[in-house]
Amino acid sequence: MNKFKIIAFTHKTTDVNDIGKLHVEDYAVSEKLSLIKALMDIEEMLYLSTCNRVEFMLCLEQEIDNTFLESFFKAFNEDWNAEYLDWVIKNAQIFEGESALRHLFNVASSIDSLVVGEREIITQVRNAYEKCNEYQLTGDLIRLVVKKTIETAKEIYTETNIARNPVSVVSLAYRKLRSLNVKQDSRFIIIGSGVTNTTMAQYLKKHKFANFTVFNRTLSNAQKLAAELKGKAFLLSELTNYKEGFDIILTCTGSAQSIITSELYKNLIGDDKSQKIVIDLAIPNDLDAEILNNYDVNLIAVNNLQEIAKENLLAREQELDTCKVIIEANIYEFRQILKTRKVELAMSEVPKKVKEIRETANEVFAKELNALNPESKVVLDKIISYMEKKYISVPMKMAKDILIEDSKRKW
Repeated sequence: MNKFKIIAFTHKTTDVNDIGKLHVEDYAVSEKLSLIKALMDIEEMLYLSTCNRVEFMLCLEQEIDNTFLESFFKAFNEDWNAEYLDWVIKNAQIFEGESALRHLFNVASSIDSLVVGEREIITQVRNAYEKCNEYQLTGDLIRLVVKKTIETAKEIYTETNIARNPVSVVSLAYRKLRSLNVKQDSRFIIIGSGVTNTTMAQYLKKHKFANFTVFNRTLSNAQKLAAELKGKAFLLSELTNYKEGFDIILTCTGSAQSIITSELYKNLIGDDKSQKIVIDLAIPNDLDAEILNNYDVNLIAVNNLQEIAKENLLAREQELDTCKVIIEANIYEFRQILKTRKVELAMSEVPKKVKEIRETANEVFAKELNALNPESKVVLDKIISYMEKKYISVPMKMAKDILIEDSKRKW
């Protein structure tokens, strides 16, 4: 287990914007990592890259010190100068042995995530392994580690409440919207095409909403989002002239002033007296507060959602002690898995050794064998073949039984 090591760069120690320096495009992963693996004499390697972490999981005997890190990242990017190498050495977190295993369990269980309880990371770990395995970068140890990691994360998500209450403002906004029983043919005006609105729009599209009009300061960005939604796109400046009506406004811009003024809202709503829904995910709010005094508006605002998100996140964090107990139990189980695997690998040599003994016996007792009639030779061959199988299976079973009994006594 001491061979298993991790070089990690996460949001806890490194600016998220800087972590991008360590991202490798999909098309380059195989060539770049295979080169590093060969140059650094690494037995196995797994590369995990997300929006707020990059981790290199390695199987090797060598100690990971500053000299190793400098050589490793020179191979990672030959264009990096001394300043970059100094940065990477200062920001790298090193985990070895069971500490590395515990760290990976925490990562896949989202305990170490920017947002505790977000399930996406378990898929990212699995996909990273499948990709690196396809590129023949991984081997037996990392295979066992990842298998146990996925099992541990699933157990935590199943047995605790760490992921049951949403903490994303977007997911909370969508839940609130759905609780209002809005119709599938509702007309949406989307103001702004940034990450927040795009994510919200993906929720809406997934649940079969289909009537979208997108407004943005940059027309090309509006057109990109509108194309995904099969809607229409306009410049934000054209919103004042929009006369096609709406049921729901989704807005999130970076404006310091209210985008939806009383005058603009009056133009948009016209003579329509029905209640409208406004989902305002901007800080500060895009909707002028005065509108709420003069019109029937059901407002879903980011500041209200953030309070719910904080409460939900606190509830998730209260589950951490239970998660840690599950993780420690799985680390203990992994020790037994490794012991069993060592026995399996050792026993894999038995058939070869037994075959060698049989061939030697045939030579030593050649005269006696030749004296046997054909029927006796067949019977003798069956007896020896039967004994060969038992020589392989019986010791393996005995070794596993010993390991199991030993683990029970220690537990």
